[in-house]
Amino acid sequence: MKSLEDQLKNLFPDHEPKDVPETKEDTALWMQDDPLICKYEKRKGKPITIIEGYNGADSDFKILAKELKQLLSVGGSFKNEQIIIQGDYRDKIMQFLKNKGFKVKRVGG
Repeated sequence: MKSLEDQLKNLFPDHEPKDVPETKEDTALWMQDDPLICKYEKRKGKPITIIEGYNGADSDFKILAKELKQLLSVGGSFKNEQIIIQGDYRDKIMQFLKNKGFKVKRVGG
């Protein structure tokens, strides 16, 4: 049995395959001396988790926000140099950030 690649070569003999771009690995984020602050609040009666205190580039912090939202499968946003995650996920977030190499400080509750 021929492989799919061989079959495609037979169907399209003139086609030159392009190099497939590599998936980007974990992007190196700015590591800092001060710990990130992870705190819990209620806004309009709903719980939220706020991460603040990052002193690297905003684009890196946005990438971190996206990774957190995907990890937890929840909504959230990045505003005013804060990551706002819907729900109380302090423990999971703190563990994730520690695994990434960040120092994390829990504030409130």
